[in-house]
Amino acid sequence: MRAQFWSFDVIFAIVIFIISVSTLALIWYNLSSQTAAVSSGGVDAMQQNLQQLQSDLLSQGSPPDWSSVVTANSVASWSNVTVGLGNGSGTQLSMQKVAALEAMSNYDYQATKSMLGVGYDYYITIRTNSTYMRIGENPSDYNAVSEQVVDRPVIVGGRAAHMQVIVWTNTSFGVS
Repeated sequence: MRAQFWSFDVIFAIVIFIISVSTLALIWYNLSSQTAAVSSGGVDAMQQNLQQLQSDLLSQGSPPDWSSVVTANSVASWSNVTVGLGNGSGTQLSMQKVAALEAMSNYDYQATKSMLGVGYDYYITIRTNSTYMRIGENPSDYNAVSEQVVDRPVIVGGRAAHMQVIVWTNTSFGVS
């Protein structure tokens, strides 16, 4: 009876079992590595997008008086401008430019998204003691899955203010 137990059939079954388990472990490891790489790459890209948007918003834009050149409800008038909310002196923002971007975003959000060079959705808030401006789409209204946020102290109209820039998406970074 003992000789029959260690027959070639049992040895062959054990070898197949070990190969199967090893293959499954290898596939599992590769899939989790790919998921981590894709997720990390997506978050990194989102972070870079956020940093570029913040930098662009603090710039003057082009031309420096772009807000007087555009008409908020005419996307065609937006074509030759680069949006920047700054007035050329560090973190000071122009209230006229902030109001212009807010009106443009309210008119055609998708056009402002491509104009700002944002590959994800965006939401900008600027708060002073007396005003609260919102530009873009609020991520909480759209069940955002991932957000990258930067907070900055700024000056608007000679008053201290707080600017928050959010780049967000409601799609997953996992392997599909």
